[in-house]
Amino acid sequence: MSCNVEIASEFRYRKSFVPKKSLIVTLSQSGETADTLAALRLAKEIGYQSSLCVCNVDGSSLVRESDLVFLTKAGVEIGVASTKAFTTQLVGLLMMTVAIGRSRGMSEQQQKSIIQSLKSLPNTLESALSLDKPIELLAEDFADKHHSLFLGRGAQYPIAMEGALKLKEISYIHAEAYAAGELKHGPLALIDAKMPVIVVAPNNELLEKLKSNVEEVRARGGLMYVFADANAKFESDETLKVLNVVHCDDVVAPIVYTIPLQLLSYYVAIIKGTDVDQPRNLAKSVTVE
Repeated sequence: MSCNVEIASEFRYRKSFVPKKSLIVTLSQSGETADTLAALRLAKEIGYQSSLCVCNVDGSSLVRESDLVFLTKAGVEIGVASTKAFTTQLVGLLMMTVAIGRSRGMSEQQQKSIIQSLKSLPNTLESALSLDKPIELLAEDFADKHHSLFLGRGAQYPIAMEGALKLKEISYIHAEAYAAGELKHGPLALIDAKMPVIVVAPNNELLEKLKSNVEEVRARGGLMYVFADANAKFESDETLKVLNVVHCDDVVAPIVYTIPLQLLSYYVAIIKGTDVDQPRNLAKSVTVE
């Protein structure tokens, strides 16, 4: 099934082609995000057949105005920079994928594999959280830094974006994310010993290509921090610090690798003395355009 991912604030201001029998899925922690609500209302006007919202707040505007609702039930999210709301959204979307797949010919074996991976998530995430202390020590390297670069490939590129977002939100360090294969198209020019490069490296079919990207950075004097699958065979040295993440099925790897990146942002913010829950200039719910 074809699927397009849109930024709600951009979706509103362009003309869209709507295929027949299309579903629009909206995501919001609060259910009151102005741009997302406006995008939902526009979608109804231009011909989307039905709508599903993935949301954390029952009774919110987005919940009331959607045809279908998936409540993430993450509990009250106090911090402006959402953490558990984000990971539960990923879980919800994966469950939605299985539900749609059942009616679209997904094999019984594939369904069982994904469901089993979801059921094992609590234990897997507990193992990811055990990196707490090593990440706290690693965060000290970031205290005097002003810029950072996050790299990922495939499904891990959006997770690299999440890591960069959290770091800039709560520690005020400039951070950006790139698809690792795009290094030579610009960001490689920024690499030096003053800019930490954080890499997300699960053990999947793109691992060898990712290792090549890592070597490109190292050859230019970059300081690397790699969150790698325990079976990925990265070795730490003076320019490469490796934190081994518990091995997990590729389908849930984005959820698992989000946790260490969020922990890194948290500890860097603590060291810098910034307000983790209430970052400057940001609001919990963006209710105006």
